[in-house]
Amino acid sequence: MASIQVDFDVFKELTARRTSESMTENDVIRELLGINKTNKDPIAALFSEQPWVCKGTSFPHGAEFRATYKGKLHEGKVVNGALEVNGKRHSSPSSAAVAITGSPVNGWRFWECSLPNSNNWRLIANMRT
Repeated sequence: MASIQVDFDVFKELTARRTSESMTENDVIRELLGINKTNKDPIAALFSEQPWVCKGTSFPHGAEFRATYKGKLHEGKVVNGALEVNGKRHSSPSSAAVAITGSPVNGWRFWECSLPNSNNWRLIANMRT
């Protein structure tokens, strides 16, 4: 998949036009361009399961995340290019951690990850490239 660079004002506007947490910036652009969101092509559907790339580190679609905070286990999963925690999409591990703690948190040291088809959990700070 190709990527594009946008300035802060464009990103802010794309974010503001999202009608729900599940709507991505790509969905907003598709809507603005009048491109039909539904895609019946089974080959294209395979590519809809995008990895989540954050600070140069790629986590594949389906990667599981977990963290324990105040004795409670919190879980998330990479779904179509974002980390989903409690039904909300996050663009960074820190924003997902802050949503749980309510305080500034280094998400790279908060979350552990298990890649698809693996039972091994690793602190995501150790997975950074």
